[in-house]
Amino acid sequence: MIDTKLTTNGHAPPIPQARIGAEVELGRLTRSRMMYSRLIGALFLLGFLSYGIGSGLVTSLVGGSNFLSAVAASQTLLLVGAFLMFLNTGVDLGKGILFFPILEKHSKRTALAYLTTMIVEVVLLDVGVLALLMIVPLAKHAGEAGAQTIGSVLVQSNAMAYQMGEMTLGVGAVVLCVLLFRTRLIPRWLAISGLIGYPILVTGTIAEIFGIHIGLYLTIPGFFFELVLPFWLFFKGFQPEAYRGLAVNNRSLQEA
Repeated sequence: MIDTKLTTNGHAPPIPQARIGAEVELGRLTRSRMMYSRLIGALFLLGFLSYGIGSGLVTSLVGGSNFLSAVAASQTLLLVGAFLMFLNTGVDLGKGILFFPILEKHSKRTALAYLTTMIVEVVLLDVGVLALLMIVPLAKHAGEAGAQTIGSVLVQSNAMAYQMGEMTLGVGAVVLCVLLFRTRLIPRWLAISGLIGYPILVTGTIAEIFGIHIGLYLTIPGFFFELVLPFWLFFKGFQPEAYRGLAVNNRSLQEA
């Protein structure tokens, strides 16, 4: 009986080039998928930390009734806080840019909408930070009439810009989560948490704009998505078929 697994010289037949090429391409796609997943995950965490810490530093100075004197004595702290808040500009733009080629495979309109909302958001946040930076030269005139009033207007301008920026972020994130749910780029339970959390966030920002101070509490549901998503992306990454722009069936999910 002839062993068809061997060639005439007793050696196994060579692996077809097509199979080698397919394995190389699969490895390349896997590396690309995990690289994008981890970069986007890192940006979510970095933005959360940089803006949060920066805002905390600034608030510690401008949160009092006579904050101009505090700024005059510790203006470096305000500058560091403002720098960290500005750092969020590159972070959020990076998220929109890195997400674009992934989302575009499923919906170019959604990819553009999410990127656009990220651009509008960072512009609004940066306007607020610029208002805070204007407090630094104003603090040199802390004892002059009207200086404290102008300073309060600048602080309120930052607060208003922040709420409008967060509202824009919430709208863009809802659009994002709808696509994530539909395509199964991430587990549907995680996308649903974003679809619940971000509309609540938007409601909170609108309430703050109209002087109803409940926004802080309404940001909590959205935090779940923004904290869990990065860790999912670090360890699991986007679903392989969805990352390639393909439809995902239940069998693919079970094999993943």
